Amino acid sequence: MRTFTTLDEVAESANTEIGTTDWLAVDQERINLFADATGDHQWIHVDEERARTGPFGATIAHGFLTVSLLPLFNTQAFALETPGARLNYGLNKVRFPHPVPVDSRLRSHVSLGDVTDLPAGKQLVIKHVVEIEGVDKPACVAELVVLLIAG
Repeated sequence: MRTFTTLDEVAESANTEIGTTDWLAVDQERINLFADATGDHQWIHVDEERARTGPFGATIAHGFLTVSLLPLFNTQAFALETPGARLNYGLNKVRFPHPVPVDSRLRSHVSLGDVTDLPAGKQLVIKHVVEIEGVDKPACVAELVVLLIAG
């Protein structure tokens, strides 16, 4: 795992591949907890019996559950030990090319995108391609935008 301790180190690594995370299981409990946290109890996510006869043959994870895993995947790929705060700023180009069936395993291929100077520090784009084990299409392709405030 790569560790960045200065904003200059982050900037020098712009537009480079960082690595691939560990596999993470997405089971029904995780899906149900996410449904409870967000209030999204659509049957395709939480009604196992009904979902068996639905379009995917089982429940599927929420797309936003997959996106919510990006910060976890970040911590598996690299560490930002830069001085100052780190703030989520937004997301770019989020797509969900393939649903995530219950009991799938996911991992992310992580790379750093553009690093932009700001008066308060840097803006960092972190690119994720979230893979489903055994599936050709990714579950999610997204760019996470983070503000790195100078300390």
